[in-house]
Amino acid sequence: MKSPAVKTAVLTACLCVMAGQALAISRHDPTRTSCDRVHAAIASEGAVILRYPSPRNPSLTLYDRYVASARFCNGGEVLDRAFVPSADARACPVFKCKVHEPHDRFRRFLRP
Repeated sequence: MKSPAVKTAVLTACLCVMAGQALAISRHDPTRTSCDRVHAAIASEGAVILRYPSPRNPSLTLYDRYVASARFCNGGEVLDRAFVPSADARACPVFKCKVHEPHDRFRRFLRP
């Protein structure tokens, strides 16, 4: 049986690695660049954070993590089509990860 100090050290090391990965992701404002450049940034980095003003309330900033493919999603997540504004398009198509809910499309019919 391992000592509590060893368990604490291993847990701390794991948390540091995960925090380092979260800090490594770059952030972009898609409204300042073309849709093609948004796609290029996502493709070259694999995953990016896109931040942009809300279309309904410009004082609010919307953001999410957008990915190049399903391999950048966590377990239990699937690719979902999304659209972000860019300098040359109101709706630039991108992908983001979404928690997979197999019965999601039937949920509206299952109201109690």
